[in-house]
Amino acid sequence: MTVATLRSVAALKAAGLVSDALAPQLAAVEAAYAIALPEPLARAINRSNPADSIRRQYVPSPEELDIRAGESGDPIGDARHSPVPGLVHRYPDRVLIKATSTCPVYCRFCFRREMVGPEKGESLTRTDLDNIFAYIQSHPEIFEVILTGGDPLMLSVARAREITQRLEDIAHVKVIRWHTRMPVTRPDRITPAYAEALSSRKKAIFLAVHANHASEFTAEAIAACRLLAEQGIALVSQSVLLRGVNDTIEDLSDLMRAFLSVGIKPYYLHQLDAAPGTAHFRVPVAEGQRLVRTLRDNLSGLAVPHYVLDIPGGVSKASLALPDIERRDDTWAVRGRDGGIYPLTDD
Repeated sequence: MTVATLRSVAALKAAGLVSDALAPQLAAVEAAYAIALPEPLARAINRSNPADSIRRQYVPSPEELDIRAGESGDPIGDARHSPVPGLVHRYPDRVLIKATSTCPVYCRFCFRREMVGPEKGESLTRTDLDNIFAYIQSHPEIFEVILTGGDPLMLSVARAREITQRLEDIAHVKVIRWHTRMPVTRPDRITPAYAEALSSRKKAIFLAVHANHASEFTAEAIAACRLLAEQGIALVSQSVLLRGVNDTIEDLSDLMRAFLSVGIKPYYLHQLDAAPGTAHFRVPVAEGQRLVRTLRDNLSGLAVPHYVLDIPGGVSKASLALPDIERRDDTWAVRGRDGGIYPLTDD
């Protein structure tokens, strides 16, 4: 199946997603950051609603040229933790493989937005992969390998199967995790053959589905997720807290329930990384904490993700969620969902 993709401001304008007045203002954005929006996803956008959640995530805006202090082209410090090209070793027991620099769609808030795009190069070469696997083989502390990008499901079926098989041959690697937008952006690419290529009888396979709004779960996206699950692949979620997309308790609750309803365990809700030109998406931490606490008070524990920040520079993740426990003199007190504070017996 061939799916056309809108890859320029002119194409977005022809599709009715960019006005005549706005198009000239987006020339500099187009020059700086990649654009890609598959036509099926474009058709899901409500043309009459400038605040449509899909439009906001994927259609460029002049606000992207507003670069603020503290923003960085490498906000989570990939480069300083990259011992060989294409691999990031930030935590002792796990590594990231940046399998490709391309994506089916380019998010306007992407934390790797200056590193991804068709002009940034193709997938890792055979030599790159050999060096990566040699590094993993020589570091027995590596328990988990995470495939990222770009979007690693841009790889061919054959290359995805090769990566799975080569990791299967490394005894100390027990978990393989793929991070992708593909089930909600190009569900047609999630074929039985692709799901089989990701699956394994030797290793635990997890796939993190990145979605930010419940409207992304079309019938096709749901079918793609279920196809992956049928291959024994465990599904978890990844989302970014975004102004104008999911920063209300209604939208955030709907999103987490949408994940659960198709068998995806909510995992991470990221505070927006400080990539260049993304300030218009940023939700203050205090507001995010209120939203997550309200989720915790009103939804099943299954539906509550970890609210986290990647500390700039690649230090680690940090939990941003408000605790329900506090120290009072020599005792502990806990907060209930009713807002009351209750003593905790700790002897």
